[in-house]
Amino acid sequence: MKPQELPDLATLAVVARHGGFTRAAAELGVSRSAVSHAIRSLEARLGVRLLNRTTRSVSPTAAGERLLARLAPALDDIAVAVDETNAARDKPKGRIRLNVPRLAAKLVLGPALPGFLAAHPGAVVEVAVDDATVDIVAKGFDAGMRFGERLSADMIAVAVGPPIPFAVVGSPGYLAPRQRPRSPNDLRDHACIGHRMRGSGRLLDWEFAREGHEVSVAVDGPLILDAPELMLDAALAGVGLCYTSVAEAEPFIAEGRLVRVLDDWCSLGGRMHLYYPGRRQVPMLLQALADWLRKI
Repeated sequence: MKPQELPDLATLAVVARHGGFTRAAAELGVSRSAVSHAIRSLEARLGVRLLNRTTRSVSPTAAGERLLARLAPALDDIAVAVDETNAARDKPKGRIRLNVPRLAAKLVLGPALPGFLAAHPGAVVEVAVDDATVDIVAKGFDAGMRFGERLSADMIAVAVGPPIPFAVVGSPGYLAPRQRPRSPNDLRDHACIGHRMRGSGRLLDWEFAREGHEVSVAVDGPLILDAPELMLDAALAGVGLCYTSVAEAEPFIAEGRLVRVLDDWCSLGGRMHLYYPGRRQVPMLLQALADWLRKI
């Protein structure tokens, strides 16, 4: 193997994982044309076609599949060696890619990243905001962040950031002709805006707690959405009650556009969890970020 073939082989693995040149180029931090040129050069040197290309997708040929199957362990070993070398530095450097929901980006990473980046010169943190639960390994992310969803057994999860309490809110127009709920069970008599979880597809139960007693309610209503910001819009429009984070509801409560109900049932304040594969050495920069987030 010639020295210049190693980066081209690594590029091949990234393209195959993403099924296309554009997302592979974004991960590698180069242009799409540079990725395409690297693959063409590799195929020319090896004298075999490694990828099938169509206008919609890219997939390995039979020869490409065989090569990638042999490459995977070697590339993993190289990644571990680089991570171990990085861990020997006094200051962690490099790039980490995170996949996080919008709420985590706003309430956890938003306040934490400016100080973290100032304390770690040379660090690059790339954040993809996505409310769906994705396969972070297949998508090329170093870590993800979610609430308490079940994670694969090979994932390590670390609680980060402060607890994020939730509230039930509705517009004055919706509440005016109705009796306000006094307990979570009263929600069954109200139009509740449902939250369909992206990825798992399940409907989110509304959770409450008072004096050590916890209640989970499966709500019903005329509208189900998978985007929290649209749920707030629907509540503002008077469609029904909405279960949302206190932080996102507070500005509208202050303006009088939303009213909080069941506030004597303090909703469970769950914490976000940073999770990452446990089968390989944790990059020093990712470990530093996890330690930083645990402190806030």
